Amino acid sequence: MTQQIPDGTRAGRLPRSARRAQLLEVALQVFVEQGYHAASMDEIAERAGVSKPVVYQHFPGKLDLYLALLESSRDTVIAGVRDALASTSDNRKRVRAVMELWFTYVADEGAAFRLVFESDLTNDPDVRSLVDRVMIESAEAVADVIGEDTSLPEDAAKLLALSLVGMGHVAARTWLSTESTLDKDDAVQLLGQLAWRGIGGFPRDRNEGEE
Repeated sequence: MTQQIPDGTRAGRLPRSARRAQLLEVALQVFVEQGYHAASMDEIAERAGVSKPVVYQHFPGKLDLYLALLESSRDTVIAGVRDALASTSDNRKRVRAVMELWFTYVADEGAAFRLVFESDLTNDPDVRSLVDRVMIESAEAVADVIGEDTSLPEDAAKLLALSLVGMGHVAARTWLSTESTLDKDDAVQLLGQLAWRGIGGFPRDRNEGEE
């Protein structure tokens, strides 16, 4: 669906940061609808109501624009994981919060989610690196919490964290793609219980009486 440009936008000027944000929003729609290879800078410019040279003023090429979108999506996910972990000191609730983050992301940010995890350009090393960093940096944030609370060595904490993050991300993707009859809250509750029964079995070094 073509984005409607408000009257006067084509002729008007926007601050550089606002124009960049607008171009990213339009490009996200085009890339998700058409895939990287079929998308064109001409269409992105047309939908944004600007000339193609304006697009190139902000992004030297199509790949640069695509990478900027991936970076933004990566930052959104990682910040969400960190916020979920910081939202409570109760580890059971932390597990649920991280699972909820993944389900909320795929449900509410479907376009950005598909751009990150269903990219048709993962053979490009820069794209692959950014996609991988979403999982790795999310797991690193979780591993920090596991390491603080247990006597597990760093590599063990990272492996457990990556397993938790992978569980949430794969389950959320499957829930969305199969159009599950479970609503989001029920799905999060089930996955949170499963994950907690696993990670909750590792004893804490501190506050042993706390769940």
